[in-house]
Order: sequence, then C-alpha cells, then structure tokens
Amino acid sequence: MEKSIGQVRKMIEENKKTASLTNVVEKVIPKTLFVIAVISILTTLGILVTLLSETVAFFKEISFIEFFTGTVLKPLGQNAQFGVLPLLTGTLISSAIAMVVAIPIGLMTAVYLSEYASEKVRKVVKPILEILAGIPTIVYGFFALTFVTPILRSLIPSLEPTNILSPGIVMGIMIIPMVASLSEDALGAVPNSMREGALALGATKLEVTWKVIVPAAISGIVASFVLAISRAIGETMIVTIASGSSKNFTFDITQSMQTMTAYIVEVTGGDAPAGSTLYYSLYAVAMTLFVFTLVMNLIAQYISRKFREEY
Repeated sequence: MEKSIGQVRKMIEENKKTASLTNVVEKVIPKTLFVIAVISILTTLGILVTLLSETVAFFKEISFIEFFTGTVLKPLGQNAQFGVLPLLTGTLISSAIAMVVAIPIGLMTAVYLSEYASEKVRKVVKPILEILAGIPTIVYGFFALTFVTPILRSLIPSLEPTNILSPGIVMGIMIIPMVASLSEDALGAVPNSMREGALALGATKLEVTWKVIVPAAISGIVASFVLAISRAIGETMIVTIASGSSKNFTFDITQSMQTMTAYIVEVTGGDAPAGSTLYYSLYAVAMTLFVFTLVMNLIAQYISRKFREEY
C-alpha cells in the first residue's frame, strides 16, 4: 500500500515538473515568434528607409520629370543624362516575352498534371519541374547567351549577339515551374463534386476542365501569373549576361537592351564614387524596381481576395 502511494506521489511530482516546463515553453514561444516577426518588419523598413534616403538625394540633383520621361541614359561624362525610360522599356519587354512563354506552357502543364495525368506520371513530372526551378539563374544566363541566341540568330539574321529576345525566352522557361505549381494548386483546390456534377450532366472531360474547373480556380491562376511577372521583372543574371548593356530606348526585340536590374549590377560593379550622381542613380533605379515588384504583389493579393471562391 505504502509503495503504491509513493509511486502516485512520484507521478504527481513528475507531472508538476512537466506542467511547469510546459507553461514556460508556452510563454516563451509566442514572445520568440513575436520577436522574429518584428525583425522581419524592421528589416523591410530598413531597406525602404535606405532606398528612400538615397533616392531623395538623387532627385535633389536630377529632376523627377527628367528621370521618368527622359529617353537617354548616359550616366558617364560631363553632360550626363539620367532618363530611366530605356531601362523601363528593357525590363517590361523582357518580362512580356517571358510571360508569353511561361503563361501558356505553365498553365497547360498545370491543367495536365491536375486533370489528366496519372499519379505515376505526376510523380515523374513534378520533380523535373522542381529541378527546373532550382537551376541557378547564372546558368540560365549562359544558356541564353551560348545556346538560345545562336539558334535564334540562325532563324533571325538581324538578331544582335546580345539582345532582349533570348533572355526573355529563357526567363519564361525559368518561371514556368512557378506558374505551373501555383496554378496546379489552384486547380487542385476545386472540389471533385464540381467535376463529378459536370460529368454527370453530360459534359466531356475537356468541357469540364475549361468551362468549370479553370473558371473556378481563376483567382489562383491569375495570381500565379502576376507573381511570375514580378519574378521576371526582378531577374538579374540572365539579362545581365545575355541582353547586353546598351541603354537603347527601342521596342525592337532583336537589339541589345538593358534592364533595371542589369543597370544596378553594372553600377555596383563599376567605379561609382560614393556621393556622386551616378551612385545615387543606383538607388533611384532600385527604388523604381521596388515599387514595380510591390505593385505586382499587391495586384496578386487583390485578385486572390476579389475572385477567391470558398468551397
């Protein structure tokens, strides 16, 4: 009897210690998570403050209107000009080419994996897509320069050795996994009852896919497109290697052009003395790029909330 009572007391003491430790953990974990969240917010604010402070210094020397309406970018020399339109044009054209490649291929891949592929095929194709997403962008850049560009030049004789078409196509290949993965998730979230109901009413598999499933998942699909665009806008190494550094204000995709990210790489890798107008232009272009990507992400969030279907 006394032995049983001793065991019970021992169990009670152990439970008290465990409960005490659990209470400590329960109090510490929320505070730790809060600190981590605050660090993330402070980091973002620090980046924003740094960009803003240096950008303001740039616009004290260069007119805001001149920067955003100027078609000539000559940052070096006595009569330096800082028009950002050549960089904006290069960025938007390369991103547009990338989306022309990524949207149809990515969406078709997502539809196939979600609606048509067997489980065995899905297990093979999905890892291949993930490998494609994990290739370093600098490898894509050399792939665009040494493989895609020669092929395109054999088809388009007027294509320059460095051009905006080749990196645009390769960027599209790079972001296919993003479009495919996010779109597949959106398609997979549509309940099977909708598929079964449409099939029961006599619709074919193709009609169910394009008239029922895709419209039901449109918010997630469009959000994947917008996020992929923001990824293309922020791409650096592919355009730096394959598009050249010519600051041309043109819409001819066969010519060499420079994007905002490539300009940032050029300035940071060159001899831009701190405090010079060229140095400050780096932050002005970076701030413009930051605003572009922020707007893209806000649009993606808006579309997701606006057209989200609750099942």
